[in-house]
Amino acid sequence: MRIITYKRIKEFAEKHAAAEIALNSWFHAVTSKNWKHINELKADFNSVDYVGNHRFVFNIKGNTYQLIAIISFNAKKVYIRFIGTHTEYDKIKDIKNI
Repeated sequence: MRIITYKRIKEFAEKHAAAEIALNSWFHAVTSKNWKHINELKADFNSVDYVGNHRFVFNIKGNTYQLIAIISFNAKKVYIRFIGTHTEYDKIKDIKNI
């Protein structure tokens, strides 16, 4: 899969150094895959949640951080829409349009 907006990982890791290793592990795990559908994604990330409108929530570093991404299985692209702490994630009112 191709990650779009890797810059978000870099920017978040600059502010939250404790997340850097976990985010880089997530990045390398995702870029090494070629998922065709959600079942393949769930096989690799069993805690991922589908929240609608092609958006998936990944738990990063034991649920300390959340990453929301739009995944286009046909285009083989992952668009990072949000990375934040659990508190920041809880404040999202309309996750389907983030």
